[in-house]
Amino acid sequence: MAKIEILYPEICNLYGNMYNIKYLQQCTDEIEVFETALTDKPKFLTENIDMVYIAPMTEKSQELVIEKLKPYVQEIKNQIEENKIFFAIGNALEIFGDYIENEDGTKIEGLGITNLYAKRDMMHRYNSLFLGTIEDIKIVGFKSQFSMSFGDNSKNYLFKTEKGDGINKQTKFEGVRINNFIGTYVLGPILILNPQFCKYILNLLNVGIDKLAFEDEVTKCYRIRLKEFENPKTIYD
Repeated sequence: MAKIEILYPEICNLYGNMYNIKYLQQCTDEIEVFETALTDKPKFLTENIDMVYIAPMTEKSQELVIEKLKPYVQEIKNQIEENKIFFAIGNALEIFGDYIENEDGTKIEGLGITNLYAKRDMMHRYNSLFLGTIEDIKIVGFKSQFSMSFGDNSKNYLFKTEKGDGINKQTKFEGVRINNFIGTYVLGPILILNPQFCKYILNLLNVGIDKLAFEDEVTKCYRIRLKEFENPKTIYD
């Protein structure tokens, strides 16, 4: 039985990304999910949790989450070193960076776990399609954000971008991976849009399955979307 802890779902729940975990639950009975509220102490500190999941949030909520997790930075680092899975989607990635910079130059100190930092541009939302790869898996998805990350992730990126942008417009390296800490701006929900990547995550969790939930349907949709995204005429932003 794999245990997944969802951090702060009452505020970290944008773009339908809670359905990444709901879909994993539909794929197998071997997953138990716990939801940790802002008023609760995270279970991964005292219990054997296999994956900690955190979804996108508002910019104000980022500050609340950083405040809540700051006392546990060293324990998070220790667990990343021990290959615990942390899965951060969208701007949840940014709270694990060194800082988040506002338009006026003020900075919100992050958890300092990745080698990245983020810059906000609240007057310009960035929307884009995304096509990339991890190992031999093609990844399709979307981006919708007011901020981008910067720093050298060339040696610890998650996806190699084929079309679209990486963590910012100047790089083709998307997201970050440190052992089994996984963070990406790519939305979807990514596990529903990408059945092979969903199996990749289930393998990390050591959960064996014969077939994904609705595998025929999600695979058909994936192939249609992949064909569209690989079309040279497709506009990405």
